[in-house]
Amino acid sequence: MVSIEDIQKYRIYLKYLEEKLGKYFEEQSPYIFCKAGCSSCCEKGEYPFTEIEFAYLMIGIQTLRPDIIAKIEQNIQDIKKQRGVNKEKKFLHACPFLIDKKCSLYEYRGIICRSHGLAFFDKNQHILVPACVDEGLNYSNVYDFQNRTISSEKYKQTGITQEPLAHNVGVYYLTNNEITKELGLDFGEIKPMYEFFLKD
Repeated sequence: MVSIEDIQKYRIYLKYLEEKLGKYFEEQSPYIFCKAGCSSCCEKGEYPFTEIEFAYLMIGIQTLRPDIIAKIEQNIQDIKKQRGVNKEKKFLHACPFLIDKKCSLYEYRGIICRSHGLAFFDKNQHILVPACVDEGLNYSNVYDFQNRTISSEKYKQTGITQEPLAHNVGVYYLTNNEITKELGLDFGEIKPMYEFFLKD
């Protein structure tokens, strides 16, 4: 059960995180092509969330107009039906909070949403880039599609002075680090977003 104190600590952490991620996005701006209306990252995914993040989303829902809430509720029902039919281990779906190609809960979005777009390290310290690279978006100007990696040769050809860098911005790191420990912030279990809906 997420307490009010947990949410307060989470809000403090989000302020720190926004500043940190803002610096990374600014530094990597020559490789980031996100823009309003570009929502491919929200149209097909698992969206790993923690208990605190999901509780914060539910707080955000209370700030929305009734017609938007009704659309979200319908989207959630659709996801439940899809999951009932699709028994694949990895279940991909559109985020239910995506309305007209915009996040209806942007200020309350999860950590995975806040950090998405940057190159990052996975658990094994391999460098990964966002899937939108295949659509000619983030990091596509320095990406070797054949070898599925950032290319130093392509980078040199761009003439950009700032190197394309990966950061520790995976959800597992961002929910368990020095700052979260300092705050005494226990995020709870990480699981795909749809699993929270199936509890209902």
